[in-house]
Amino acid sequence: MFGQYLITFREVLEAALITAIILSYLTRTGRHSLSRYIWYGVCLATGASLALGTFIWLAYGILPKTVQLLFEATAAFVAVVVLSSMIYWMAVKGRYIKREMEKRIEAVTTRGTVIGLVSIAFVVVFREGMETVLFLTPFLINDTLATIIGLAIGTLTAILLSYGIFIGGMKINLKKFFYLTSLLLIFLAGGLAGYGTHELLEYYEETGVEIGWLAKPAYTLNVPKESLFHHKNVIGSIFAVMFGYTVTAEWARVIIHLTYLAIALPIVVWVYNKQETKRVES
Repeated sequence: MFGQYLITFREVLEAALITAIILSYLTRTGRHSLSRYIWYGVCLATGASLALGTFIWLAYGILPKTVQLLFEATAAFVAVVVLSSMIYWMAVKGRYIKREMEKRIEAVTTRGTVIGLVSIAFVVVFREGMETVLFLTPFLINDTLATIIGLAIGTLTAILLSYGIFIGGMKINLKKFFYLTSLLLIFLAGGLAGYGTHELLEYYEETGVEIGWLAKPAYTLNVPKESLFHHKNVIGSIFAVMFGYTVTAEWARVIIHLTYLAIALPIVVWVYNKQETKRVES
């Protein structure tokens, strides 16, 4: 549940912070009356995101087993790509979000287009909602209840934190916050890459495709199914979601998982350090 919570918390916080930037800018510039159009866009985007997630969940249930395996693998790999892109984008562009959003809002309000305000809010929130749906789909399929709980708690805490930052005057180093959560999400994405590989191997096995040694176990831990540390039980499932932990893993899964971490972690650390150097020099 913690992994689902972290994903939801991060995505909702981003959407809430950007929405708060827009609303505060309208208030500062004497256009508070236009705020309702931002809320229209937020509500429409939230409804569309929930509808998308519900559709994917219902559609999965009617698929044949082989197609389900391929769907799970595809969903996991897509989530890894989008998650990695989001982390990199936030590292590079995160500190310019406030300035860019204010420029967009100024341009739209100057033209006096109500649809433009609704569209900006819709795009901002729906983008985060769509990413959340993509990231949570593999977890929703395997553990629906924990995913829903993580989604609910993550949404609530993100909204409360964003409210505290912009209304209550809370002090928080957002750059450091996003840096630390980015590192955690990289580990989570690595686990998703390994999980997607495992589902793909199962799909190949079901369809009679021979993969050879890549489908053979790289290791098998002596952890019984009833143990709390089994990857399907309470403690083990937390490590499974956050770090891709499993009591047995094929060679292909291990290779993909470790290769992703070996590439993604240094890149994220390097990008954040580079951005910090630029900030200090400027």
